[in-house]
Amino acid sequence: MIELVGVHKSFGANHVLRGIDARVAKGEVVCIIGPSGSGKSTILRCVNGLESYDSGEVRVDGVRVERTSAGITAIRTKVSMVFQRFNLFPHRSVLENVIEGPVFVKREPRAAAVERGLALLDRVGLGDKANAHPAQLSGGQMQRVAIARALAMQPEAILFDEPTSALDPELVGEVLAVMRSLAEDGMTMAVVTHEMGFAREVADRVLFIDGGVIVEQGSARQVLTEPRNARTQDFLRRVLRPF
Repeated sequence: MIELVGVHKSFGANHVLRGIDARVAKGEVVCIIGPSGSGKSTILRCVNGLESYDSGEVRVDGVRVERTSAGITAIRTKVSMVFQRFNLFPHRSVLENVIEGPVFVKREPRAAAVERGLALLDRVGLGDKANAHPAQLSGGQMQRVAIARALAMQPEAILFDEPTSALDPELVGEVLAVMRSLAEDGMTMAVVTHEMGFAREVADRVLFIDGGVIVEQGSARQVLTEPRNARTQDFLRRVLRPF
């Protein structure tokens, strides 16, 4: 479904991705973990076309991701993205945020988009917030709206870029519950996360990235409970240590 082959990416002198080889199969949940600045989010942004890559290939369903207008639109009808900071339009209602893509990108009839949008808001537990504006919502509610917006495009896969990192701790659970539901329904997902419990419970595979390189990858159980690489072991000791 999603494949990266020998992908390199630099920002000036900063070589962020150093030959990334990774894939996410259809129906698979892959969690990407690692320290800040290791290149995790850049991988997703290259898949989504938000960033160009310098060399290698990124493919979605066998089609190379190209930063042309037509190419980016085609990719984003297949692969949606949920960001750290929600990225909702503050002047539009919750429902208007959800139907933006289907109506203006996919050119769907508004009535059909509204019907599906309302159903998706019900799915994420926000059916009563359709006419509210983002400023009237909690962070967890805004992130659930962002997930409904991603689903409204009827994507084949969703990329999650640290979707709980901007939330107060008590709001994290409501977002992870929606993501668990998507995983149970077979949605293809690539998730950059610091939520190790979620990764252990939901991920089919985990990639540990450091310094722009995939240091270790394997099943969630193997990487998170029996890591083989010393760098992975050190990272997990730090993030899982008790306070």
